Amino acid sequence: MMDLLVGKKVRLRALEPEDLPFLYSIENDTGMWDVSSASAPYSRFSLSSYIMGNTSDIYADKQMRLMIENLDGESVGLIDLFHFDPKNQRAEVGIVVMAVYRHQGLATEALSLIQNYSLKVLHLHQLYAWVDVDNQQSLKMFLRTGFCETARIKEWLYDGEKYRDAALLNFFLKNTDFIL
Repeated sequence: MMDLLVGKKVRLRALEPEDLPFLYSIENDTGMWDVSSASAPYSRFSLSSYIMGNTSDIYADKQMRLMIENLDGESVGLIDLFHFDPKNQRAEVGIVVMAVYRHQGLATEALSLIQNYSLKVLHLHQLYAWVDVDNQQSLKMFLRTGFCETARIKEWLYDGEKYRDAALLNFFLKNTDFIL
């Protein structure tokens, strides 16, 4: 069986202790808090504890966080499956790629890899994501990989100054070829 977590541009892998500086910079980038549920900085200790306590078992942890590396071995971002619901066979997906690595197709390929993995290994029925409707790049990326907008929620997100609408995007997994 081919490695489901390796594509032509990126590979997905489990977090390692040496990823702490990268994770710390992502989680404490206040510019990214608008697209996450973060509202306070994380300490190195709490992130180190998270890395060390993570079992890489989505059934135990109810989430899975993977590093996105380019094929040169550079960490370029993170992709998460969270709000895992084994009864209904679904999970929410979130992705972030560092600004310097954007517009190279890395996020699109990472998302395609996680879709394929979710079908073939986790046997999920559905992935979903909430995306700020003003985040056109992210919306386009999800739509490119087969997600469909199924709802728009008015004033769902608050950035400290104004409320913004959010789109609920769904992807139904089935035996299909993914964009890789």
